[in-house]
Order: sequence, then structure tokens, then C-alpha cells
Amino acid sequence: MSLKLSDRINKLEESATILMSKKARELTAKGVDVINLSLGEPDFTTPKHICDAAKSALDAGYTFYTPVAGYLDLRQAIAGKLKRENGLEYSADQIVVSTGAKQSLANAVMTLVNPGDEVIIPTPYWVSYSEMVKLAEGTSVFIATTVESNFKITPAQLEAAITPKSKVFMFSSPCNPTGSVYSKEELAALVKVFEKHPDIYIISDEIYEHINFGTEHNSIASFDSIRDRVVIINGFSKGYAMTGWRLGYMAATKAIAAACDKMQSQITSGTCSIAQRAAITALTSDMTPTYEMREAFRKRRAIVYDLIKDIPGMKSNFPEGAFYFFPDVSSFFGKSYNGTVIKDANELALLLLSEAHVSTVSGESFGDPNSIRFSYATSEDKLIEAMRRIKAFLSELK
Repeated sequence: MSLKLSDRINKLEESATILMSKKARELTAKGVDVINLSLGEPDFTTPKHICDAAKSALDAGYTFYTPVAGYLDLRQAIAGKLKRENGLEYSADQIVVSTGAKQSLANAVMTLVNPGDEVIIPTPYWVSYSEMVKLAEGTSVFIATTVESNFKITPAQLEAAITPKSKVFMFSSPCNPTGSVYSKEELAALVKVFEKHPDIYIISDEIYEHINFGTEHNSIASFDSIRDRVVIINGFSKGYAMTGWRLGYMAATKAIAAACDKMQSQITSGTCSIAQRAAITALTSDMTPTYEMREAFRKRRAIVYDLIKDIPGMKSNFPEGAFYFFPDVSSFFGKSYNGTVIKDANELALLLLSEAHVSTVSGESFGDPNSIRFSYATSEDKLIEAMRRIKAFLSELK
């Protein structure tokens, strides 16, 4: 009997970031000195006070199933954080804690999108956005941006993308993969468009909130006129260096939160009890480790940007947040290496891995086939060596 998988899984693409990291690990296992810049993971360990809270939770017996939406005191702590840091009023029953921000995003998409609904997504976007829409049987409508526009859309572009089938607008700020951050004034201009279209929901991915090199983080939920249509997505992986803890959350109206609770109850139920107890400490304790990590990223950003500017043909914006560069590398298309003609960013990324031994990710999976993404969430020495290898390899192209 031959295996017949569902059309749903056959149509789904594998995550490009995870795939490239897998290829890098395979080469490393063979003894190759690979510098992996493909995964978006802080290279800092979780702060000690958060780890200690997890140990205390074990000792206190927090080893049982949790409420689907998360412990009440964790949801209250999240509500307190949103009030304290963002000036936003949410109650505990408007918050759902999930197994990572990725699940929070999936919950929101699956509860809002019907087959045939259109989801507007500015490009470049995080690789899973369009695949989640595909799973919900919706249609992704992309708004193209460029490095020259700092990868941000204009109100006119947003207006032009809206049709009677538009149901959701989904974006991230700070952005993965570009590091772009929308200012309050830029968000206000987009809000004026949304005010004219009251049936469109906004999913705002704010997971990189604390990796922001500007003056403050601005949430589109801070605009009262559209607040009830905004679903905030956030979590603990980036700002608290808690990637392996798998903990995210969403904040929305009670009706949307209840719908996501219902969805999650049939998929995973409540997330890890120990991680939740640690998260309470993360939210209510000293943020100094987060700020120190951000400053380390700021320094690395400056180092890498100077090195990128020294590579002829590579064009990049200066990211305002997150920990990625997303340079346009289209000037290298059509050139060759040992007889292999580079047709696109996919081939360039594979050659950088196999020949320069630097793992990056093609921009095609992010909705921009002219670019590649690399993370600077690793040590300064590795970043300097990685950029040296990339520059040396690109200089050999004919």
C-alpha cells in the first residue's frame, strides 16, 4: 500500500530557516567549520533568575496540566506588562498563552480566516506567515517593498491591496527578516486606511519588541479606533533569551481570545507548566539582562553593517530592530562560480554554505527573491569571520 498524504501537507513548504540550519548541522557533523547565521536565536543563555524560578516551580510541584489559556497569574502578569510597557489595557481573559509565538500566530490565523479570505502581507515577511494562511485555505496578498523604502509599505500601497475579500492584515515590527521598525507616525498613517475598512483584522507580530534600537516600541494596538480589531502576538524567546522554553502569547478582544482558547484546546491544550512559572518571573523582575543583550546586538549590528558596506554589490538597509540583515544580492545573479551560474538567491545561499561555509537563508521564502537573510545573533568573532568568508567568496564570482 502506497502512502497517500493529505493535500494539505503536500502543499505545505518546509520552513526555510529550519531547513538551512539543518543543512549547516549536517556539514558540521562531517567536520566542516560552518558558521551558522540562519536561525533567529539569541546566543545568550536564559538569565539565572528565570532559570531559578523554573527550579523553584519544580520543587513546588508545578508538574500538572495547566489551563488551556495559561495560568491566571501569568496572564495577569502579561496584562500588567502590556499596561506598564505599552500603555494598553487588557484583562486576563483577553490573553492566551501558547507553545511559542508561532502557535499564537497559527491560532489567530486559523480562527479568523475562512477559505477564500484574503490576508494582506507586506514583503519581506517571516517565512511561516504565508504557510499558515495556506493551511487556513486563505489567499495571501503580498505588498512588495524594497531596500530603498527600508522595507516599509505606504498607506497608498495598503489601500490598493484591499479588496472585498480582505479579512486580515499581518505584519511584524520590528520585522523579521529586515529589522525595519514602524514609527508611531507611520503606523498612524496606516491606521487611517484601516479606519475606512472596518471588517479587516490586524495581526501584529511584536516578538522582537525588546530588540529595538530606537527610542521606544510602538504597537498598532495603541490606536483606539482599531484596537478591537488588533491581535497582538508576543512571547519570551527573543527579549528574554528563552527560545527553548517555547512560550508565546496573544492579546485580543475577549471573543477572539475565547476562539483561540477553543482552537488550542483541540491542538495542544495548555503549554508547559514550568515554563509558565519561569515566565512570570521574567515579566516581573529586573530587565537588566534584556537591556544588556540588546546593547550587545546593537554593537554587533554596527560591526556587521560596516563589513557589508565593504562588499561590492551587496546592498542593505540599516536595521532598526531584531537581529538580522537582509541585503539585496541581485547584482550577483548571472555570475558564475566554477562553471555554476547563479540564477537566484537560493543558489547563492547554497553556494555560500557549501563553499564559504556560512549558512544564510534565501530571501525567496521571505517573499523577496533578490535578498538573503543572515542573523547576527552570534559572537563578534564569528560574525567578522563569516563576513570575511562571504566577501572572499563573492569576489571570486566571474
